Amino acid sequence: MRKSLYMKILVPLDGSEYSEKALLHACDLGKNYHANLLLLYVVEKSLPINLLDRKEYLEILRKFGNKVLIKGKEITTNKGIDSKIILKEGNITNEIIKLAKNEKCNLIIVGNKGLGATTRFFLGSVSNKLANNSPCSILIVK
Repeated sequence: MRKSLYMKILVPLDGSEYSEKALLHACDLGKNYHANLLLLYVVEKSLPINLLDRKEYLEILRKFGNKVLIKGKEITTNKGIDSKIILKEGNITNEIIKLAKNEKCNLIIVGNKGLGATTRFFLGSVSNKLANNSPCSILIVK
């Protein structure tokens, strides 16, 4: 069997409809290329938050991230796709790029917009940064 063009596909999720669309595209490509999917949620730690509220806020984001990842895992499992879930903390773009390099991903599939600024940074700015700094090909889903 010939080695597939896309063996590992990274899908950053944030709970938005755009990241869910990206996941559905990833499932389709994953099935066609027999690829493994890495589902990633990054807890943004650089948000300016009152020190007293910071621990509680980060814990809320971790719980939300776990729910998003579990839902993503259920979607991939129902579609018969092999996937792994990963929760990271830090700068969203940096963590995505780091994971893509470390895992030797062939493709990153990301939504072009994310949740509102009050909940998370706009994924639109993340997708723009990824398009310019990604170590592999990137597919931005609208």
